[in-house]
Amino acid sequence: MADTEQARASAPEGTALAYGSLVFMALLPIFFGALRSVHCSKSKNASDMPETITSRDAARFPIIASCTLFGLYLFFKVFSQEYINLLLSVYFFGLGVLALSHTMSPLMSRIFPDSFSNKQFQLLFTQGSEETKEEIVNYEFDTKNLVCLLISTVVGVWYLLKKHWIANNLFGLAFALNGVELLHLNNVSTGCILLGGLFVYDVFWVFGTNVMVTVARSFEAPIKLVFPQDLLERGLDASNFAMLGLGDIVIPGIFIALLLRFDVSLKKNSRTYFYSSFLAYIFGLGLTIFVMHTFKHAQPALLYLVPACVGFPVVVALIRGELTELFRYEETPPEDTDVKEDSETEKKDQ
Repeated sequence: MADTEQARASAPEGTALAYGSLVFMALLPIFFGALRSVHCSKSKNASDMPETITSRDAARFPIIASCTLFGLYLFFKVFSQEYINLLLSVYFFGLGVLALSHTMSPLMSRIFPDSFSNKQFQLLFTQGSEETKEEIVNYEFDTKNLVCLLISTVVGVWYLLKKHWIANNLFGLAFALNGVELLHLNNVSTGCILLGGLFVYDVFWVFGTNVMVTVARSFEAPIKLVFPQDLLERGLDASNFAMLGLGDIVIPGIFIALLLRFDVSLKKNSRTYFYSSFLAYIFGLGLTIFVMHTFKHAQPALLYLVPACVGFPVVVALIRGELTELFRYEETPPEDTDVKEDSETEKKDQ
């Protein structure tokens, strides 16, 4: 959901800066998350293993999201908003530190010189005796990861103490990038089911009730990107925010990332579907902001993003004569690939 707080009038320049910044920030996790998802799909590292969304998961997701949203709405109505947000702040502090650390890890690998002493560590938890020993946690990390964790913790403490909008956005961008990178749709049909279901979900909860807007404004957690419209007047202490929910970034983002992996699978050295869907996202988000600014009312961004992000690539596929290939494309989770390879090896040995 895209929204803007209308409590105080802001200068047109400040409003334009806020909307433009939201669009720019939304594009970053989609672009870089999609690129990282290509490498993530081939990774054997447990910490980088993607979570595959099936058609069954996609069909259930809008229902689960609706129950969660309405549950939060009831919580805010029944219990003190202050205590709920305190618990959520602590919870998202932990999640945010891990997400930001994971986001920064590739960057740190490039910054540190080759001469840097990078020690390897392993965190291993098992249960049972020697014969029945079972791994519960097996996480490998190094000194660079610890540096990332330290920097992320500093940002987390800043967010926990000040709730500053910059700290909020750092965590929000990290959540969005990790979501686009690690959540994989198994095929285009699943993507259409997910986007179609959340299209109805977003429209209903924004236009049909005040639930979405109430939760978004009451929920003090980095689940949205914000940018002050009065930044030019008040500087970093500005407080009149325009906001964009992370769902409006991650949900179209994982579909765009799927199309990039489809481009790679075609082995034609082109990224036609990725760029067409990326441009479609810019168009859809721009249209959302235009309508919101025109009618001065919160807009369900997926109302505009879903038709654009699905329609543009389908039209491109029709023009190129690749519609069948697009909908036949199927991704296999890495663990399933490993099982298949092991079974084939066993057959050859026999």
